[in-house]
Amino acid sequence: MKIAITGAGGFIGSRIRNRFKDHVIIQRNHTTGDVVRIIRQADVVINLAGAPIIKRWTNPYKQVLRQSRLSTTAKVARALNSTDGKRLLISASATGIYPQGKACDETCHHHADDFLGKLAADWEAEALKYRGPVAIFRLGMVLGPEGGALSKMLLPFRLGMGGSIGSGRMMMSWIDAEDLMDVFAFVMERGLSGIFNAVSPHPVSNREFTQCLAKALRRPAFLPVPPLILRLLYGQAASVMTGSWEVYPARLLMMGYEFRYPDLSASLDHLLAGKSR
Repeated sequence: MKIAITGAGGFIGSRIRNRFKDHVIIQRNHTTGDVVRIIRQADVVINLAGAPIIKRWTNPYKQVLRQSRLSTTAKVARALNSTDGKRLLISASATGIYPQGKACDETCHHHADDFLGKLAADWEAEALKYRGPVAIFRLGMVLGPEGGALSKMLLPFRLGMGGSIGSGRMMMSWIDAEDLMDVFAFVMERGLSGIFNAVSPHPVSNREFTQCLAKALRRPAFLPVPPLILRLLYGQAASVMTGSWEVYPARLLMMGYEFRYPDLSASLDHLLAGKSR
């Protein structure tokens, strides 16, 4: 099975390239005609395009976040529609589409009425303009030591300067990077479509996450991070770190997917095995 990938240089894209060797890459500057030619070589298209979300959200950067997701996704959908319509499109989205403070699986149809919620909803809408099969992956925090949020946490925690954010009560929906690669394979091999929450079945509070990471690294973690500091550093983007999303992968479980690392402690032990502690 040959895969065409957008966003191949990012943390998740790099993992996909390593896992699925038979792939071609769609670059941001490719024209629609270029994308059509590339897609014709592939059986599945994985769309991961998007500028990093953890960066101060000035008004111009909000436009970058939208443009980098929506324009590339629209181009991919147009290109796919000019082919035979049989290729599977797997397009990334985010659990930030869901309202905060509410337990949600894929049957939760209310979207958050904020920047993240609208961004994710518009991103999905562009993917769904493809008239063939579409699988939307609503991603939680993807855990891997070589990229993403976890890599940014490791240094302060290793220095004994880690801690929960504020009260630590906010919920975190996460997935081990190896499980995510398995989910891609699971959906592709079965030709599944629809909405999938790409998260572990066991979300945790920020305090639980902090305790598990400190234990895995054998370090103390008693320096709470005031939310105000994050807001000063990142502005509105701090909401990604201080928000509370409790999301469950009901459809994956219903379809028979079995998580390798459903529990956070096992995931962190495996991800950090052999790493300097």
